[in-house]
Order: sequence, then structure tokens, then C-alpha cells
Amino acid sequence: MEEFGRAALLGLGLGLLWGTGCTLVILYSIYLAGYRKAIKDSLKAQKPERYRQIFEKVQAKRAKAKEKSAATPQ
Repeated sequence: MEEFGRAALLGLGLGLLWGTGCTLVILYSIYLAGYRKAIKDSLKAQKPERYRQIFEKVQAKRAKAKEKSAATPQ
């Protein structure tokens, strides 16, 4: 019974490591695919509507942060 316990713990440990590693690989590949798509969209002459919306939001946040930092006395 003692050997079965060790084998079960070893299998469980390896299974957790394997499963976690596979999950990380999948998440990383999804991230890279999205990043590549974003780069391709940013290089297009005619920008997609979603890109323009996000770009406007980013510009607004940057302007707001710039105003806030300029208004804060140092």
C-alpha cells in the first residue's frame, strides 16, 4: 500500500505540472495570436473600426493623465 501511495503522489505531481504547463502554452499562443493580429491591423492603411475606437480611448486616457500630472504641484 505504501508503494501505491508514492506512485499516486508522483503521478498527481507530474499530472499537475503537465497540465499547468500545457495550460500556459495554450494561453501564451492565444496571446501571441492576438498580438500578431493587432500588429497587422495597426499596419493597414485603412484601420478597422475596433482599432480606431480603442485608439481614441487610449488617447483620451493619455490626455487625462497628462492634465492630471500638470495640475499636480511638485
